[in-house]
Amino acid sequence: MRGGSIPDITSSIQAALQSAARDGSLALPRALTAVRPDAYARRLLHRDPTTGYTIVVMTWGPGQQTSLHDHAGMWCVECVVDGALRVEQFDRIEEREGRLRFARQRVVHAGVGDAGCLIPPFEYHVLGNALADRASVSVHVYAGEMDRCNVYVEAGAGWWAREERSLSYDA
Repeated sequence: MRGGSIPDITSSIQAALQSAARDGSLALPRALTAVRPDAYARRLLHRDPTTGYTIVVMTWGPGQQTSLHDHAGMWCVECVVDGALRVEQFDRIEEREGRLRFARQRVVHAGVGDAGCLIPPFEYHVLGNALADRASVSVHVYAGEMDRCNVYVEAGAGWWAREERSLSYDA
């Protein structure tokens, strides 16, 4: 977490998470992986007092997903530790009068041990459970405290409106 470029830091974190998820050494407390029936869950695993980075466990019930969102300019590494996730990645291609246009770049189906990095300005995506019959769990390492982000709501004719959202942790 200290020193080095953002790509170097995120690559190191990505490799460590992939290894731990694949060899089963990333054991998470059961309380952090419980499914919420109404929405995906965000639970804080660790906050580093020196560097400020945070590690968040997210649990996804069948059919649960995020809206199209950004990461408020903060890098993130995400890794699947149980189940599978579907990730739609977008690039922002135009902004006019507070509205934005996006181009979908690709859809990734990620299984256990698969990890990806979001480094601004490439930070727009929709993330959700790829399984219809059971929960999925992912671990997210953020450069700091991700307590807000922008969510994008369809505004018609290919345009999206930006809405800032406050984020919190589930108990």
